[in-house]
Formats: sequence, C-alpha cells, structure tokens
Amino acid sequence: MAYGIKLRVWGDYACFTRPEMKVERVTYDVITPSAARGILEAIYWKPEMRWVVDRLFVFNPIKFTSIRRNEINCKIPAQKVKSALRGKEVKLGIAVEQHRQQRAAIILRDVSYGIEAHIEVLEHNGPERKPEAKHLDQFCRRAENGKYFHHPYLGTREFPADFELVEDFPPCDETMNGERDLGYMLHDIVFVPDEKGQIIESNKELRLTAQPRFHRFTMRDGVIEVPPLVNGRARK
Repeated sequence: MAYGIKLRVWGDYACFTRPEMKVERVTYDVITPSAARGILEAIYWKPEMRWVVDRLFVFNPIKFTSIRRNEINCKIPAQKVKSALRGKEVKLGIAVEQHRQQRAAIILRDVSYGIEAHIEVLEHNGPERKPEAKHLDQFCRRAENGKYFHHPYLGTREFPADFELVEDFPPCDETMNGERDLGYMLHDIVFVPDEKGQIIESNKELRLTAQPRFHRFTMRDGVIEVPPLVNGRARK
C-alpha cells in the first residue's frame, strides 16, 4: 500500500449512530469508515487530497452501555438558514430551556481501534514528483506530536479520542476471532449532482447533494476490509 499510515485510536466511550434510529441514539457495533476518515481529517487535511480508509481493526471486546443525556427536540429549519444566507433578518436561535428533552442512548465503552489508510492527491500543481509523500510526512509529524485541527472524536464530540501513530498494530482480543456479519453499515457520504442537474445562477456552480452509501461489512478475526468507492459505489 503506497503512502499509507497506521493509527491506533481509543477512548472510554464511542457512539457511531445508526441512521435508522430516529429518536434515541443506537450505535453500530464498531467504528464506521466515515468516522475513521473524520479522525484522520481532524489531524491533517488539505483541499487537494483525500483520505481513503483501507482496513479497520477492532482490538477490544465489543461492549455496550446505556446512558441518558439532555438533547433538544427540534432543529433550525433549513428554509430559515437559506433566508439568512440571502441577507434576510431571521431568528436562528433555539431556546434550550423550552426544548430540552432527556433521551437514552446505547453506546460503546472501552473501545480501541486501528485505522489503516492511504492518501490520494486530487489536484497537484507543485514541483514535487510525489505529492503524496509530502502530505504523509506532514501527517506523521502532526500525529507523533499529538497535534490536530480539532480534537478527534469517536462518533460524537462528547466522546474524545486519543491516538498514536504506530508501525504495527497490537493483536486483537481473542473474542474477535472468527467471522462476524456486521450487517449494512454507513460506508461514507458522497456528493453528487442533484436530480435536476441545475446550475446555481448566483455563482454558476453545479448544485451538489450529499448522499449516504452503505455496504454490508464482515469482520474476520477483528479485521474489517473496506472496499473503495468507485463512482459512488463500493467495489468488492
């Protein structure tokens, strides 16, 4: 694997929320590829590159716990946000005291994962013959010194992640031996032109919409192979 890295991340709690749960959060059994990519981007990212997750490792036994926490039961309407972007005066705030609601969440505890990924350069105009190496070097220096753009987290911001750059991963717990069907999980979010293919008149840019991509993952001996997305689809 060219220009790849191995990063171990761990934390006391994690929550990789299943999108089919509408009200109360329920986590996937393991970290998702999109959450792993988010951890890497929190440490180092540039517009001309992207992270591609190749494999995920689950070191600790999968353990769940339940908590209750305060949330709000509404959100700011998208139409109001669009009006504010057009310069109109609208109220975007939410009175937390009036909309507070206590909800339960099923989360993971005592988690430890390994992320194996590589860098792909999207645009390159500089003199370097191997621009991937430049980005890799910067990532490694930042990771070794514990630096980041914003603190990496395990699914939600209230569950911070510790991390370290390693050359080799530790062995997975023996409870991870064998094959385990994880079912359909979120692979990543892709941005595609909207169905009408309309052009925004204000800036003449193509309108893009975010669409989730799911894949049926299998964990073998604690290792999850992540197929690459080709044209928005997972390639087996």
